[in-house]
Amino acid sequence: MAAQRMQLDEGRWHFQHGPMDIVIGANGRTDAVQAGHARAWARFTSILDELVSELGQLRQPVNGPCALHGVVARRMWQACQPHSSTFITPMAAVAGSVAEELIASYAIDGIASAWVNNGGDIALHLAPGQTLRVGLYADLKNLDAREILRGISTDGQFEISSAMPVRGVATSGWRGRSFSLGIADSVTVLARTASEADAAASIIANAVNVNDSRIKRHPACDVKDDSDLRELPVTVDVPLLPPKKVQMALEAGWTRAEELRTRGLIWSSVLVCQGQVLTSQRENAEILDFSEVRQQTGSVFA
Repeated sequence: MAAQRMQLDEGRWHFQHGPMDIVIGANGRTDAVQAGHARAWARFTSILDELVSELGQLRQPVNGPCALHGVVARRMWQACQPHSSTFITPMAAVAGSVAEELIASYAIDGIASAWVNNGGDIALHLAPGQTLRVGLYADLKNLDAREILRGISTDGQFEISSAMPVRGVATSGWRGRSFSLGIADSVTVLARTASEADAAASIIANAVNVNDSRIKRHPACDVKDDSDLRELPVTVDVPLLPPKKVQMALEAGWTRAEELRTRGLIWSSVLVCQGQVLTSQRENAEILDFSEVRQQTGSVFA
C-alpha cells in the first residue's frame, strides 16, 4: 500500500505507511509551516522502501563497523552502537530515527516549534526561546493508536525548552509496540535526539526486571517468527507483584538509566511499573506512587 496522509484538527497531519504511523504538528508562519509539511511528506514517502531494502542487516546485532547505507538505517545503527556490549540491533531505534529524519524538514526560518510523534517516539524542533509541553503516558497497555489522532489524556506533562539539550523523547515497555525483556509498564527517556532516546528507552526497559517464576516469557521467535530478538526470552505476561519486587525491578532499571545518564547518552528518564515510579534525574532519584506524580505536573524530569 502506498503512503497515505490526512490533515487533522489544529493543523496537525497524520502520515501512514506500513508500520509507520506518525502524527506531526508545527507552529510558526503559515507559509513556513506549509513548506515544512510538504518537505516532510516528500521525504516520508521513500523511507519505508529504503529500510526494507536493508532489513536483513537491520535485524543483525550491532557489532563491528557499520555496513548500512541508508541515512535512516545508519542513524539507527549509530544510536544503538553505544549499547553494543549487550544484544541490540538497529531496529531498537527505528521509530525514533524515522521521527528524527522528518523533523529536519521543519528546521527552516519561520517555524518556531514542531514535533513528529512516531507511535510515542518523538522528535522535536525548537527555535531559540521556544518551549513544548510533552505528555507522559504511564501504561502502554491502555494506549490506543486511534487516541493519538484524537488527542489522549495523559498521566503527566513536562516542558522542554530550547535551552535544554533535548530534542528526542521515547517510551518503551513490555506491552508496547516492540518486545521487551523487562517488566516496565513504561520507560520514558529524554535525550539529545529521538534515535538516541529510542535506543536508550529499550535498554532501560529491558533492565527493569526481577526474578519471579510467575512472569511469563517466550522466545521472541516463537511470538513473532521474524523478530530481530531471535531466541531471547521476551515478556508476554506479568502478574501483580509484591511492592518490594516491583521496587527491586525499578531500582535495577534505574541503575542502568544512571549509567547512561553519566555517559551523556540520556538527559533524564522516568520508569513506571505497577503504580510505582522511579525517576533518573540530574541529581537524584525518588520512588513515588504514580498518583503523586499526577499531582506534580512538570516535576517528573529534572
